Amino acid sequence: MSRSKERANQGSTTGSDFLQLDIGQAPPGGRTDWLADRLRAAIADGTLPVGSRLPASRVLAGELRVSRGLVTEAYQRLAETGQVSGRGRGGTVVVAAPPRVTTPPPVPARGGLVDALRAVPCRIDLSPGVPDLTAFPRTAWLQAERRVLAGLTPADFGYGNPQGAPALRTAVAGWLARNRGIRADPDEVVIVAGVAQALGLLAQVLRDDGAARRIAVEDPGSLGARQQLEYGGLEPVPVPVDEHGLDVAALRASGAGAVLLTPAHQFPTGVVLDGERRRDLLGWAADGGLVIEDDYDAEHRYDRAPVPALRALLPEGVCYAGSVSKLLAPALRLGWLLVPPRLAEAVTAAKRYADLGNPVLAQLVLARLMDSGELERHLRFVRRRHRRRRDVMLRAIAERLPGARVHGAAAGLHLMVTFDGAAIEDTALAAAALDLGVKAHPLSWHRLGAGPPGLILGYAAGSTGDIEEGIAALGTALRKISGRGKVSGRERQPRPGSRVVRG
Repeated sequence: MSRSKERANQGSTTGSDFLQLDIGQAPPGGRTDWLADRLRAAIADGTLPVGSRLPASRVLAGELRVSRGLVTEAYQRLAETGQVSGRGRGGTVVVAAPPRVTTPPPVPARGGLVDALRAVPCRIDLSPGVPDLTAFPRTAWLQAERRVLAGLTPADFGYGNPQGAPALRTAVAGWLARNRGIRADPDEVVIVAGVAQALGLLAQVLRDDGAARRIAVEDPGSLGARQQLEYGGLEPVPVPVDEHGLDVAALRASGAGAVLLTPAHQFPTGVVLDGERRRDLLGWAADGGLVIEDDYDAEHRYDRAPVPALRALLPEGVCYAGSVSKLLAPALRLGWLLVPPRLAEAVTAAKRYADLGNPVLAQLVLARLMDSGELERHLRFVRRRHRRRRDVMLRAIAERLPGARVHGAAAGLHLMVTFDGAAIEDTALAAAALDLGVKAHPLSWHRLGAGPPGLILGYAAGSTGDIEEGIAALGTALRKISGRGKVSGRERQPRPGSRVVRG
């Protein structure tokens, strides 16, 4: 009997003992999505606990009577979201399960919304500022760590230099020269626990010096950065941001002696500080002002050329802060700070008395990744993933959020969406989305002045499926709070005058 006839005689069953899967339940043309969703649900409800092994793709494909490629693709989707990991001969293993989400509690209005949205679990998190944590180069990090440990002497396990390990300061100087056009001596580099600590140290130094108690900040601008400065004893003074970046004329009129800004990719609008504004700003700094340059998202760009760092143009007037929080992971708490010579001694002393310096082992591992080129290879890899996810979010917004305007799509890890002329509150929209299990930041969190309602949506950390589902939920929430009914196909098209702003 031929093999085909033998299969025909076996009957038409399409089931599998594994998870009692029945491929016959899958919709036509959607078998891969169906299988991935079933596996994801089994992980979420504990049927497949962390540590359990999935069947070999060949075995499961045979049981389901589908192509092996279909099963491999479903496994790959789970790997991209960090739920499973391929371990060679060890098979594909469940390594992470999402938190079990119950109906979120009522969200308090206004004042309590910030803490509520940060703390409440959700199905889909579209918060900005989070990189693709599933892409962390675990193998490269582990290999580098083993090599570092093999070369350490007992003395290397003592207290390190509070300014940072010399090897990392040298590696950072090289990284900045290659990627940001900044020429810096390793002795100028102070290793810090991320940009947050850099801002805290600078606030302390400026406050103690007494020369700059009032500091200008971008409006809209980062709520977290503003809180760091306020905690450090400085008074933030809002300065407007438009399509050209920070309004330098308004900065001069503010009377502030220092300014914090994100010139390469302004948070949250995504605009770049243009050439004329840069010249005006550097002129202001040359006259005695101090610029604090948070090089936020400078390396994450897709549709535009790199933008030179302000520090490269005026070292004596610019403090420069950067980190690997958005490139590798915030958990590392590793960043760097360059300051003008007049502030170097005070900043180094502030770092010493803050914590005696960052943990040395992690510094040495990062230095090895920088020196070997592994970090640049990782950057190229995550750029491709982030770009795909950005494109998915742009398409979903165009379909699900009619009338929305998108800003800052050419770079970064988030999009800013505004609803110009809409009679809604973005905090109410964020709360309605949370009721549906989706977390997003209202734009008004990051404003000190007036402006249109909007959302800030991160796309780097989520899978393409989560992004599509999350934006669809936002569309539902928007209809709910604006009193609309079902959105027709005509309504899904952006209204005349709406456009995607690729700032």
